[in-house]
Amino acid sequence: MEESTLEQKLHALTHILTCPTISPPLQSQLFISTQIPCFLNWDFPPILCNKPNSHAFPSLHLQWGFSLFLKRVSRLGLPETSWRSKCPYTQPPPLILAKGVDEAQWGDAQKTEYLRKRLRRKRLGSDINPLIPILIPDALLFSLLLFNPFPLKDD
Repeated sequence: MEESTLEQKLHALTHILTCPTISPPLQSQLFISTQIPCFLNWDFPPILCNKPNSHAFPSLHLQWGFSLFLKRVSRLGLPETSWRSKCPYTQPPPLILAKGVDEAQWGDAQKTEYLRKRLRRKRLGSDINPLIPILIPDALLFSLLLFNPFPLKDD
């Protein structure tokens, strides 16, 4: 990314902002790879990369393929969604809605029902017993009183 000029970066940024997609077409991938040739963290393949270490063992294409594989495995095959995917009333609407989110309906009755459903939803937080965060550290400290982890050596 450091070897590309400011004009190339602006062209690439304009292209990405005007054509947002999760699975870009081949023309888009080729355009981005010519503008920013060696950026491995995207879904765009480094086709036209001209780095000097292109003959090293983990080749650039192998590194890119492995990083893409790890990204997809970490999601367990689920589609990539962001916080925008969970907001059906944003303008323009998201390309892919998150799992469990219904499509936006713009009638007044539907909006009030959506608001009531959001207000009835359970608060975010953990459902653990409040005594557990108190008892576990206390039990660890008590075990230190019973069993000395650093016995004194009598030489």
